[in-house]
Amino acid sequence: MVSDAKKKRDAAKKAKAGSKAGSTKESPAVSTSASEVSLASLAIAPINGHAESAAAMAAANTRTVTGVLTSRPTSRDIKIDGFSMGLNGVELIQDCSIELTIGRRYGLLGSNGSGKSNFLQCLAAREVPIPEHMDLYHLHQEAEPSDRTALEAVVDHINEEIARLNALEERIMNESGPDDERLQEIYERLEELDPSTFETTAAKLLHGLGFERKMMAKATKDMSGGWRMRVALARALFAAPTLLLLDEPTNHLDLEACVWLEEYLKTYKKCLVLVSHSQDFLNGVCTHIIWLTQQRLTYYTGNYDTYVKTVQENEVIQQKKHEKEQDDIKHIKAFIASCGTYSNLVKQAKSKQKILDKMEADGLTPPVVHHRPFSFSFPDCEKLPPPVLPFISVSFAYSGREEDMLYRDLEFGVDCDSRIALVGPNGAGKSTLLKLMTGDLQPTRGEVKRHSHLSIGRYHQHSVDVLDESMRVLDFFMHMYPNDPLSNPPFKRELDEWRAYVGRFGITGRMQTSKIGELSDGIKSRLVFAMICMARPNMLLLDEPTNHLDIECIDSLAEAIKRFKGGLVLVSHDFRLIDQVAEEIWVCDKKTITTWKGDIRAYKQKLAKGLNL
Repeated sequence: MVSDAKKKRDAAKKAKAGSKAGSTKESPAVSTSASEVSLASLAIAPINGHAESAAAMAAANTRTVTGVLTSRPTSRDIKIDGFSMGLNGVELIQDCSIELTIGRRYGLLGSNGSGKSNFLQCLAAREVPIPEHMDLYHLHQEAEPSDRTALEAVVDHINEEIARLNALEERIMNESGPDDERLQEIYERLEELDPSTFETTAAKLLHGLGFERKMMAKATKDMSGGWRMRVALARALFAAPTLLLLDEPTNHLDLEACVWLEEYLKTYKKCLVLVSHSQDFLNGVCTHIIWLTQQRLTYYTGNYDTYVKTVQENEVIQQKKHEKEQDDIKHIKAFIASCGTYSNLVKQAKSKQKILDKMEADGLTPPVVHHRPFSFSFPDCEKLPPPVLPFISVSFAYSGREEDMLYRDLEFGVDCDSRIALVGPNGAGKSTLLKLMTGDLQPTRGEVKRHSHLSIGRYHQHSVDVLDESMRVLDFFMHMYPNDPLSNPPFKRELDEWRAYVGRFGITGRMQTSKIGELSDGIKSRLVFAMICMARPNMLLLDEPTNHLDIECIDSLAEAIKRFKGGLVLVSHDFRLIDQVAEEIWVCDKKTITTWKGDIRAYKQKLAKGLNL
């Protein structure tokens, strides 16, 4: 395979050199419509994971996209001008450029519902004219369940990619001959893919993502969705495509795997576009930021912290320019008004009016507008005296057998003053511990006691499943919490009161009357928090609450937690959230729980030192 690829590459080089001998003129940029390219790419489409989900296909059917390729069709860099994207008749992005350069790692930022995931789906489906020779991978859903093991599923994918490249090479040779520039890239790509190293490389990637040998040999059909998502992520990293699109890749990872992935991606040499809510992750990986705001894509050089600083500096300059222009306009208008009808001043007034007209024609600098930040609070609650949630000699095994114990002889208590973050390797039992606290699981030995007035507000990755996606937001809340004048105290909310209530969670305007299934995952998560607040809990058990939330929402959640008067137990892969709200860090590992003496930053440094990349 490798030797054949090398022969083809050398032959292509010779042919290319011969063609250049007659002419050194560079090919001009070619504009191609999105429809032309997408139709052309149907013959041999790059491997892009398994079949699209029903939700993604539904979005594609209602998504409208325009754009013109202005970079060279044979280039590895992409520039598309006149790009616009709409969904269900709502314009998400209007008339801007897509610029993606090899060697850059882009972080895509934007508020929940702004269109980040749709933008990645649009690129992945080649609804814009991405040249078909450019291979890409879009990570947005888990690997398909099958009889293939995790290791086989990763290797199978790369074998399919080799078959695709060989077919594309043959087609280009037949259509354009050996001097086509695209062949060089194909041959170099085939040389990268050495079958003799496939299993070793796949195993190394899976291990970095938390797989032990036994788990690698497990059929994907017997894995949870979270583990199959890790298989899909390993596929993406193994494929190492020219354009790698990752939508919240850390959502199903523990802290250790997040640190490993951050270290791995910071050396990615091709082109990466990444959606993430983790500021730490964006700072560690990204060389550039794309900000999707006010229906525009704006590009910034540097990581997340540099982007924040640049935006602040630009806003200061913009505001000063706006104020100077307004001051100039005020003085000009005052002068014109003072001229009156005096014949000797009319000429000067007309001259000043021309200056004013020119300023307006050229476009005035708008003032800096800061949207009101999303903010909510957990309701006041009854603060219970300890002990509130004590564990007494608790041991637990799902099988009930002694040799399978996940925890042994746990002795601790969680109270309304607790602010605890649970950390530790995947599979150590963090989510299991939360289920023991709620009573979803019962100890194999020992006892978990709960205060009689304890009310738990719980968030986990399946919380959104309680939402009826066929219902509109306001209808759903009125259905879930019907008015009951006989309750104690009586409960009654009119439509306007429900509007105000869900509006406090950043769900406003058209979203309130939209079907829940049409909303972004981040907006759905906000609906879950709105439901948690309706229960007025005095203890929060939050298992990965930042999944799908944007950075602004995470900061609002952190502030809400800090104001909350009850207890907190948190499982999260977001180092910044833990840093803001946790007062204690408990490490779940080796069948027990120990208290970490340092802060979460020190814990991250410990994890980074232990990596073997």
